Amino acid sequence: MQNRRGFLLTAITGVVAMALVVGTVIADELLGVLSKVDIEGKKITVVEKDTDKEVVLKITDDTVQVTKNGEVKVDLEKLDAGVKKATDAGKKYSVKVTHEKGVATKIQKAFRKKKADQ
Repeated sequence: MQNRRGFLLTAITGVVAMALVVGTVIADELLGVLSKVDIEGKKITVVEKDTDKEVVLKITDDTVQVTKNGEVKVDLEKLDAGVKKATDAGKKYSVKVTHEKGVATKIQKAFRKKKADQ
């Protein structure tokens, strides 16, 4: 009886571990520059960092944006204003977007680390 329980426990643990690994592999991360925000269409366009390929992602009600205060729902109008402000200043709005099947789940602005005072 003890032998069967050990085998069952080992088998269940292995299945759970595989499910966790597969679940994290499915979601892709995209590093690039946010170039366009379509507020009416609820879409964003990101130019991928290494390939310069434009990727269009849908935004849903479940999409969150990571800020200094934690995760909040994405406000496309604020995001669009940030992109326009960066473009007007001659800078790029770098982001890291986690997405799955063309739908963005998490958007995080890529911050540069400040140089230490010398």
